[in-house]
Amino acid sequence: MSEGRSSHHKVSFATPRGFGTTFKSDLKETFFPDDPFKRFQNEKALGKVKKALEYFVPIFEWLPKYNFRTLRYDLLAGLTVTSLAIPQGISYAKLAQIPPIIGLYSSFVPPLIYAVLGDSKYIAVGNVAACSLLIGQQIGEVVSPTNDPTLFLHLVFTATFVTGIMQLLMGVLRLGILVDFLSHSTITGFMGGTAVIICLQQLKGILGMTSFTNKTDVVAVLTSVFEHKKEWQWQSAVAGIVFLIFLQTTKFIKDKKPKLFWVSAISPLVVVVVGCVYAYFGHADKHGIPIVGDLKKGINPSSIRYLNFDKRYFPAILKTACITGLIALAEGIAIGRSFAITMNEQVDGNKEMIAYGIMNIIGSFTSCYLTTGPFSKTAVNYNAGAKTAMSNAVMSLFMMLVLLLLAPLFSYTPLVALSAIIVSAMLGLIKYEEAFELFKVDKYDFCVCVTAFIGVVFIDMDTGLGLSVGLSLVRALLYVARPGTCKLGKLPDSVLYRDLEQYPDGKKHSGILVLQIGSPIYYANCNYVRERILRWIRDEQSNIDSIGHVEHVLLELSGVITIDMTGIETLSEINKTLGGKGIKLGLINPRIKVMEKMMASHFLDKIGKKNVFLSVEDAVETCRFSLQLSTENSDSSAQHSDDTI
Repeated sequence: MSEGRSSHHKVSFATPRGFGTTFKSDLKETFFPDDPFKRFQNEKALGKVKKALEYFVPIFEWLPKYNFRTLRYDLLAGLTVTSLAIPQGISYAKLAQIPPIIGLYSSFVPPLIYAVLGDSKYIAVGNVAACSLLIGQQIGEVVSPTNDPTLFLHLVFTATFVTGIMQLLMGVLRLGILVDFLSHSTITGFMGGTAVIICLQQLKGILGMTSFTNKTDVVAVLTSVFEHKKEWQWQSAVAGIVFLIFLQTTKFIKDKKPKLFWVSAISPLVVVVVGCVYAYFGHADKHGIPIVGDLKKGINPSSIRYLNFDKRYFPAILKTACITGLIALAEGIAIGRSFAITMNEQVDGNKEMIAYGIMNIIGSFTSCYLTTGPFSKTAVNYNAGAKTAMSNAVMSLFMMLVLLLLAPLFSYTPLVALSAIIVSAMLGLIKYEEAFELFKVDKYDFCVCVTAFIGVVFIDMDTGLGLSVGLSLVRALLYVARPGTCKLGKLPDSVLYRDLEQYPDGKKHSGILVLQIGSPIYYANCNYVRERILRWIRDEQSNIDSIGHVEHVLLELSGVITIDMTGIETLSEINKTLGGKGIKLGLINPRIKVMEKMMASHFLDKIGKKNVFLSVEDAVETCRFSLQLSTENSDSSAQHSDDTI
């Protein structure tokens, strides 16, 4: 320990860990941050099997503690969600341009799978509008849902299967980090743009039109609407407006009195029932109001033999699976976590991916299309008092009864009623308040959001999403290539050193420049780091009256979590450059990975271990002591020279 240091603790120069140890540590932190293996420690063979089952199959953890009181809550929640799942299932299947019964099938088998494997207590499984529209658009580019509906449906099942495989692999390989590339601003803009497009597309159902475009951009949709004005049916428009007013009124009631959430939850089913009664007794299909058509009784038929991997269609299937799979994961995991946080609970994203993957794989075998955890159903499930994933099993049971007994009754559902339900649901996804908040807080995030929105609305959905993700990645690269650096000063009456730009009353020490680097140092930012440090020194030298000649440069490295060989070479070059100017380089609090690499590369031998410090205060005191000795020696030499003369 050098003389003059204020700390009683020494810098650790422990022998660097081996490659295997560091690689294992990095691997664990990247893929297993929740440390699932800890639960198996100190357990006998049978105990390990039990713990493994509880970890990988969550139902084994909560089912033994299940009781009748909890069942009452889940029963009510499951019944309430079923009332929403019926109209939404039919509506979203219509968006995907597949038979409406497929939407009901998708609310029977997948929720049952999720009840066993799902990690969230509150997620209610079902289809989502954005993915439904994307599936219809992407598959529709290679096969027409009108000219060849059978092949189109088979490709939808295949895309669901491929999506499930992808989600399962991501979960098994612990690749939940990929979902994080869909930022909050990207999702906000994408969902808002998708909601606008979906609402405009429902003009076909509300106006009772038969001719319509398969494109999704706003120009093509509005052009199609006005090119076929002769097909407009005023009866359908009036019914659509009435239904929409009713649905929005129930939402207003729910917002004003949250305890009446069930009013909004059952309103879509009320619209469907009223529409069916009107269509049946009033022969609506003869008065310009089309109906859904035949819905057969019976539970999900097998569809495994319909999976089609023909090389002519597989590129479109793979593209659809990648885009919709990531969006479904991002929405489902984010929603599950947000509701869990309100109850101080956690949701494992990797477990959720495995659950969604298996759910969609089995779903593709049983005439279902892509399912995830939609916000609307999950909010209803949560507000209805769901306590466990059993609410999904209850919903599945009720949906089975609907399929076995009541499905034909819904064949009279007017298409205008479905359009009104979709529009009402989509209006809630246009979150202009969040966009305004982004504008106030972070203009770049706002640009990402607007890019996604405009791209979806005026080009197409995958382009809008791609542009937005691209902008987000550019920003991440800028953070990497231009790490934050700042000059530190000592706060009055304390031992704390903080950014002088943020705390301008901080004190600078004569001859000492303390700089903080706030990110890893590696090949992508080395040139910038070198240039920025030298520029700080030039700025200080030009302001020599306030600080004096710089003799010590101290780099505070607590924010540098790692460094590569290019980074070490850069620090060596900086040390040589400063040495040529008579300036000494010191390092403060290098992290363990940084310290190990500096020792292995012998960089510490070049600057000297005595120039590595534990804290800023320790380093500054040592440098001040050195400067004081230098001054005294200089004065002593001058005095000796005078005496000699």
